[in-house]
Amino acid sequence: MSGMPQAAANYCYRHPDRQSFVLCQRCGRTICGECQTQAAVGVICPECMREQRATAPRTKPALLTRLNRMTGDGTPVVTYSIIAVSVFVYLLQLIPALGVTEALLYAGAYSYPQFFEPWRMLTSVFVHSTGGFPFHILLNMYTLWIFGSLLERMLGRWRFLVVYLLSGLAGSLGVLFLAAPNVAVVGASGAIFGVISAFLVIHQRLGANMTQLVVLVAINLVIGFIPGFGISWQAHLGGLIGGALLGLIFVQTRKRSQQTLQIALLIALAAVMILLSFSKFLV
Repeated sequence: MSGMPQAAANYCYRHPDRQSFVLCQRCGRTICGECQTQAAVGVICPECMREQRATAPRTKPALLTRLNRMTGDGTPVVTYSIIAVSVFVYLLQLIPALGVTEALLYAGAYSYPQFFEPWRMLTSVFVHSTGGFPFHILLNMYTLWIFGSLLERMLGRWRFLVVYLLSGLAGSLGVLFLAAPNVAVVGASGAIFGVISAFLVIHQRLGANMTQLVVLVAINLVIGFIPGFGISWQAHLGGLIGGALLGLIFVQTRKRSQQTLQIALLIALAAVMILLSFSKFLV
């Protein structure tokens, strides 16, 4: 600025026809009212503003920050998502005109060639009984919240999702092979029994004392055999077996060098379950 004529120094450096006596607080150039940006102290010119924005630390929107916190490593996102989906489906079930329960429930007949709708073996996991007080879904979601959160933190998200879905499929296989074809079932009990079973197997193989939990699971399994309770012990038993097999796979292939073997065994187990679901085509 020292070499600039005084007359020129009193005109905006971007608009030479506009006289001004205001200087940029950063570079000292003269700026008119249009080129001024209010800063913490004084005003700055457009170039200095661009430079300041380019070097300023970038902040994320509050929404993204909250989402990042929710999806942190310690948060059981899959468990919470399953609970949210189940509750949403339950609310839809309360609207009779939608026919959600009838569209998603499973019975063995749906695995026969005449009525073949195989997707019901999984969709039935997300619907619950709507009769009377919502005890069915409340108990299931509470149990899932406890054991699902623990197992998801232990295995990771995608492995936990595999346990839940394949245990649900195993529960439906139990209904297919052990219940009458016209017996319809709904509920996440089979999948949840699988989650608990996988949790038990993993902890037992790692040397933890699971006696009390085993007794609790046994009591719940026996309750399913009591007439009048309307509980599908077949789904419970199927989920229990499926979850135990999955837990055994995970605990026996937990080393990093065994990841390929783990994936291969999971695919093989899923393939066997799918093949079993087609068994009634051979009858």
